[in-house]
Amino acid sequence: MDSTGPLSEHDLVQLLDHHGREVSNARFDAYAAHLTDDDLRAFWRDMTVLRAFDLEATSLQRQGELGLWVQSLGQEAAQIGSGHALREPDFVFPSYREHGVALTRDVDLVEVLRIFRGLQHGAWNPQDHGFHLYTLVIGSHALHATGYAMAMDRDGLVASGNPDHDGAVVCYFGDGATSQGDVNEALVFAAVNDAPVVFFVQNNQFAISEPATRQSRVPIADRGKGFGVPSVRVDGNDVIACHAVTRWALEHARSGNGPVLIEAFTYRMGAHTTSDDPTRYRSKAQESYWAERDPIARLDTYLTQAGKLDQDYRDQVAAEAKALGERTRTTVRSWVKPATLTMFDHVYALPHATVEAERAWFERYEQSFAREEATR
Repeated sequence: MDSTGPLSEHDLVQLLDHHGREVSNARFDAYAAHLTDDDLRAFWRDMTVLRAFDLEATSLQRQGELGLWVQSLGQEAAQIGSGHALREPDFVFPSYREHGVALTRDVDLVEVLRIFRGLQHGAWNPQDHGFHLYTLVIGSHALHATGYAMAMDRDGLVASGNPDHDGAVVCYFGDGATSQGDVNEALVFAAVNDAPVVFFVQNNQFAISEPATRQSRVPIADRGKGFGVPSVRVDGNDVIACHAVTRWALEHARSGNGPVLIEAFTYRMGAHTTSDDPTRYRSKAQESYWAERDPIARLDTYLTQAGKLDQDYRDQVAAEAKALGERTRTTVRSWVKPATLTMFDHVYALPHATVEAERAWFERYEQSFAREEATR
């Protein structure tokens, strides 16, 4: 493995190493001290169920039931750990791979698949879950997240004097998005306005096929320093460390201290999407190296060695994962193609003259085919 630059594993916040052994960190131990055995089992359960769902969705895409699927395979710890640090007043802006965070925000994972079936732009009400719709345009949502965070601050929802009332925004994106102009603009706005936003970068080491070493000469977390944004690099395969660091960052933002950038250094064990072939740009040796750092296996080892994960609980979670898989298959295969004109629905919150004109034109266009058929 490269020992320098953004692929380095040095200077990562870690509370559980890849052998499942506890690691002490003077700065962040306190932010994990509240975790109980039940909390850790819940982390393990969520990661396990998420992976089972992820593999089921991949299978459905291969069977032609989905147009595309974006795996979160290998990134479960970053998402579940950080997601469990969120509270009700917080709001999340995801990209398109944050299925684990969606799970922690009580979004039905099966409904997420409507997007990848091509049925809807989004299948849940963001305000009901504190979780925005997926963003397929790389990095654009960083500006939306910053604006939302600035609005929360102006509405008195930050540093109000009542910590239970205060909230913050978390914006998730990958290492590739940090090369986008929108993300850099968002960091400027967030920094100078002390916006209560946590930029959570899941550095899975590949922007599609471009390695992180071709995107940055320094660790991605160091980019935050250039904007005056406090930054932390965390082991993205350590669910406990991801939770602790995100909890600290959210407290920082909710208290009115401005933005934070977290780089969760992880690895995309699967393809970028189901249309990608990662064997064309990475080696078997690298894949094997990171397989030994599987985030689920790490927590499993720790809990098992500590006697905190019995067979009854394993069976219970396995049954839950199987049931979710069966419901996913049945539901997806039951979906029918919607009327074409529904693509004009919900483009804006209120009626829009241009959209309605386009709807009317398209309706006439569709009807022209029926008239042509009738004259044959």
